[in-house]
Amino acid sequence: MFYHINQLQYHAKPECPDPVYAKKLQEILGGQFGEISVALQYLFQGWNVRGDEKYRDLLMATGTEELAHVEMLATMIARLLENAPIGDQELAAKDPVIGAILGGMNPQHIIVSGLGSMPVDSVGNPWTASYINASGNLLADFRMNLTYESHGRLQAVRLYEMTTDPGVKDMLSFLIARDTMHQNQWYAAICELEEQENIVVPSTFPRELEKQEVAYTYFDFSGGKASKSGRWADGRSMDGLGEFVYVAQPQAFGKKPRLKPAPLYIHDTVLPQSPHHPPML
Repeated sequence: MFYHINQLQYHAKPECPDPVYAKKLQEILGGQFGEISVALQYLFQGWNVRGDEKYRDLLMATGTEELAHVEMLATMIARLLENAPIGDQELAAKDPVIGAILGGMNPQHIIVSGLGSMPVDSVGNPWTASYINASGNLLADFRMNLTYESHGRLQAVRLYEMTTDPGVKDMLSFLIARDTMHQNQWYAAICELEEQENIVVPSTFPRELEKQEVAYTYFDFSGGKASKSGRWADGRSMDGLGEFVYVAQPQAFGKKPRLKPAPLYIHDTVLPQSPHHPPML
């Protein structure tokens, strides 16, 4: 069950309207690594936890906080759109749609949302549920969460550098700090699970069923040789169960594939058989 408290988690008020910046801010609201994505990703991961209540609580608490960040950004975007459009050209200012386009603003902020935020990214692509990752394997999911928080913080920092508005910077500094905490918490949870399961996901797959002869071999398919000096190319493997081996010119294990002709009722193109490659029987 969820309750909404009619307060923002943190201030979300710019000093001046800026509809062009509102378009940019849409990225960390409705983009792939935005607050809508992480909120629903964490909540679905939490709802699907089977077992340890500690991890369920962690996911539910963080997912719910991310919903508060959605509200903060939606409020900030709406306030940035007040008195829109702002344009230097007198003619453009007379027509909201023309002014929006010439000013670099998202015209849908006028046409579709009526000066409100939308579940879209900074170029108007609709948010999609395909951004959500909830596999049921907590180690895999927490690693994805760390990636999302890393990208989210990176984008928030870039947006911080793109504005001079003290109110916007103040809100972004709060969100950036929360991304710092969330990166730390997901990494702590990852380390905790790795102590139990080791680092390879899933840990439950029988090792004798995988090809052990290639499980720790680094194939250098680029031919650049620079990667040979990496930690991944020599020494004990990171899971402690093997030794890394570097192979400079990997050889193919399989033969050249030759497929049987399709049945006539498929109506593929009928090609003459090469004398070097008789038909497969």
